[in-house]
Amino acid sequence: MAEIDGFKSAAAWQNKRESQSSLGRNYIFRIIESVLDPLILVLSLWLLAFNLEGSIGPPYLILSVIVFSLTFPGTSRLRLTIERMIFNIVFHWFWVAGLLVLMGIATDYLFRFPLSVTVNWLWIAPLAQIGGNLVLRATTSKILKMQGPPRKVVIVGMNNQGVSLAENIAVSAYSGMELSGFFDDRSDGRRHDQGKYRLLGKIDDLAGYVKKFRIQCIYLSLPMMARPRVLQILDDLKDTTASIYFVPDMFITDLIQGRSDSVCGVNVISVCDTPFRGINGVLKRTSDFLVSLIILILISPILLLIGIMVKLDSKGPAIFKQRRYGLDGEQILVYKFRSMAVVEDGLNIQQARKNDLRITSFGAFLRRTSLDELPQFFNVLQGRMSIVGPRPHAVAHNELYRTLIKGYMVRHKVRPGITGWAQVNGYRGETDTLDKMQARIDFDLDYLRNWSLQLDFFIILKTIRLVFKDSAAY
Repeated sequence: MAEIDGFKSAAAWQNKRESQSSLGRNYIFRIIESVLDPLILVLSLWLLAFNLEGSIGPPYLILSVIVFSLTFPGTSRLRLTIERMIFNIVFHWFWVAGLLVLMGIATDYLFRFPLSVTVNWLWIAPLAQIGGNLVLRATTSKILKMQGPPRKVVIVGMNNQGVSLAENIAVSAYSGMELSGFFDDRSDGRRHDQGKYRLLGKIDDLAGYVKKFRIQCIYLSLPMMARPRVLQILDDLKDTTASIYFVPDMFITDLIQGRSDSVCGVNVISVCDTPFRGINGVLKRTSDFLVSLIILILISPILLLIGIMVKLDSKGPAIFKQRRYGLDGEQILVYKFRSMAVVEDGLNIQQARKNDLRITSFGAFLRRTSLDELPQFFNVLQGRMSIVGPRPHAVAHNELYRTLIKGYMVRHKVRPGITGWAQVNGYRGETDTLDKMQARIDFDLDYLRNWSLQLDFFIILKTIRLVFKDSAAY
């Protein structure tokens, strides 16, 4: 009991210290990003009004307040690629502008503005946001220099999560941190990636090193079972000015949608869960149903034509049905246009390979362009699949890889998809090595951790682009 009380006291002391140091250099960028987009949208509206009308009247001021309220705080985009940043801006502006137009039409307030102002603002506003975010990226190094030298950082525990943190610090241009090295008590053979990073000493040397070299941030990457050791470290560091952060391993479990929750009044922590709970599930299923219905209506003539071509090209059914694992590992039947001379759905299924003799001449075209996947929109309409999600593998492949790859079955906590995060990142087609399958699963799990409706639409757009230039599938 005394140990538990001591741990709670240490945690409370640490929370107080972290709140006192919460105005670090990362927060400068958060403040800038939180006001950047709202201010750009308002200023672009004002400039248009002043340029086209010569003044900024009360209707513009009211609209400015509404726009600022809808877009504040702004989204953090510094760590996104340029492509993702542009998509993020356009995606958000689509919803904001759509809401403003609908509200304006419903209340007749839209007609208080000249048509030239409305039309021009709809395309100038997102362009101004893109420009503003690019300027922020270009000036980040100068902003960091204005705040002084980078913060000195050490990590306690040279394990997987500790080295992962070190790698992220190294590649981040906006962290404002400089890693001095690691502290770890374990022998050379037990430390993770010990040759890449500097080992500064044993954990008992930590407090002295922090005082001597004025270390500002300490990250404790220690297992949960090392609670007495953590308490001792916190006690040793009480008379230093360093900020201390925990990098929990959560019992060495890979967190999937980790979050706190409550069950019948008892607090619990989600370690591995689906992202589609509550409103997220409604959004996902609604978007899947509406988009797949629209697509099927639009492509129905193409489906009929492909079906006829498949029948003419070789003997066999036009639609090929194969058992796959779906949501919660339940078996489902997935529809595809037949692209092979054989129909395989047994315990031993060979993946399609380059120059595979089983693939028909028209089937090669279907697989290269992914047109063979089009019938799966019926699976989406039925609720068996999603437009975006981990690609379903044949049952035989699942039974093999679930024993070889850690966390493989976690990908079945959501409906399988016609396209996925792994496919648009280069893992489309044959996975002829275990490393390739491991990489595909890593992307699938990354999708589960970071799902958003925006990410789904981004993947859909990337898929459309890849279909016209990618030749990985055969």
